[in-house]
Amino acid sequence: MSTVRHNTQMLAGLRKYLKILRISLVERLTYRADFFVTTFFRFLPLVTTFLLWEAIYTGSGKDTIVGFTRNEMIAYLLLVQISRMFSSMPGLSTGIARDIRDGNLKKYLLQPIDMLWYLLSYRGAHKIAYIVTTAAPYAVLFALFYDVFPDMPDAPTWCAYIVSLLLAFLIGFYFEACIGICGFWLLEITSVAYIINIFNFFISGQMFPLEFLDRYPYVTPIMRSLPFQYLAYFPAMVFLGKMKGNDLLIGLAIELAWAIALMLLSRYLFRLGLRHYSAYGG
Repeated sequence: MSTVRHNTQMLAGLRKYLKILRISLVERLTYRADFFVTTFFRFLPLVTTFLLWEAIYTGSGKDTIVGFTRNEMIAYLLLVQISRMFSSMPGLSTGIARDIRDGNLKKYLLQPIDMLWYLLSYRGAHKIAYIVTTAAPYAVLFALFYDVFPDMPDAPTWCAYIVSLLLAFLIGFYFEACIGICGFWLLEITSVAYIINIFNFFISGQMFPLEFLDRYPYVTPIMRSLPFQYLAYFPAMVFLGKMKGNDLLIGLAIELAWAIALMLLSRYLFRLGLRHYSAYGG
């Protein structure tokens, strides 16, 4: 009887957060014009980046740099944009810290809603709405640069790529949540979050492939052991077919392990932080 009751409670909780996901999705779709404008302005720096790498390859006189041809580099930078669609969580950490500081965290404590599950549902809805509303502009962009891509991935690679993107979403969410939960101990985390995100931008592979860091043998192993590469670099490399066989399976296993570890860490920090929470403000 207790098992049946437990399963019933789990299903009820799942339906609750699925409903939050649906309501949040409807809410976010009302701002689809904002998504289009944001996407347009994101394309402008990308064009500048393409021109920069074009100049680098032309000036070097080489067809290949750190194992990437010119076409592969352009394809990589395009794929990084897709990775960022899933893994970037703008405003999440500062929003959590602000709720803690202002006392608005009470709304999660007084209602039968888990804060992290609620925010995960809300961010999931945001990502779905963003991907749906910006699919057309990204499709046009990829069509314009179709010739830079090698052969399209086979079915197993496509599956691995999609899994890597979904895990990148979880890693990005729980990593930002951990930063935000530090608001229990820090009055203001904006500067800390900014510094961490700048560091993340470089070592996640958003600016260039991590092979450029291999010239620093004492630094590279440390950077590659951190979860940041799974936010941008790893999914792009899966799509390009540069992660195959055992390397691909091991990479996905490590990415899954990081997602679980960050989820557990965020839960632990949240419970620990509640011991220091006085519910001031709000």
